Amino acid sequence: MDLQGCTALVTGANRGLGRAFALALLERGARTVYAGARDPGSVTDRDLVPVELDVTDPASVAAAAQRCGDVTLLINNAGIGLRSGLIAAPSLEAARAEMETNFFGALAMCRAFAPVLGRNGGGAIVNMLSVLSWATLPAVASYAVSKAAAWSMTNGIRLELRGQGTLVVGVHAAFIDTDMAAGITLPKTAPAEVAAQALDAVEKGHHEVLADRITRQTKDGLSSADFGLPAV
Repeated sequence: MDLQGCTALVTGANRGLGRAFALALLERGARTVYAGARDPGSVTDRDLVPVELDVTDPASVAAAAQRCGDVTLLINNAGIGLRSGLIAAPSLEAARAEMETNFFGALAMCRAFAPVLGRNGGGAIVNMLSVLSWATLPAVASYAVSKAAAWSMTNGIRLELRGQGTLVVGVHAAFIDTDMAAGITLPKTAPAEVAAQALDAVEKGHHEVLADRITRQTKDGLSSADFGLPAV
């Protein structure tokens, strides 16, 4: 897909990785970049088009699809991580919230924009996933569950949308230098680097991005008897 002259919508585009995606699209010649955010006033970059969007609110998603009917690229970046376990967590509240945003929110966006992309020639969807789509850690287990579900969903919609010519890209990464990884002292990848790899994949027609060494080693080890996250 040629990003020159494309029209894109990035969810969670007011900061962190979402903002990096939006700015990278402008640098690659996108005609319009809609920056989705719960508070559109938090989108401060002049060349972005703020769009009020809460991916967990069906009415908000439908309104965005109605307003942004010229989109040819959807980037599902919005996500939350509440650092919660499964059994040790005091309730299911964190797990439900992560599933609502990371899985159901992304799925709702795909469902709303699939017809838009189809009408506009096929286009592409990028879903921001995680190395924790394939492995988990007790302290973030419910987040890992939501990303595993999002990975499976990404594979499913890729098959469903193949007939209309929509490229579906899954982007997996370990630690990205954003607020979500604040306090983690392990090596982190710059948001701009992750965005660049993802947009390269869109341009080349690739369906998967493994953005760093930890992610590549984890994917390679899926069939290993001692599978787990590699030493960092």
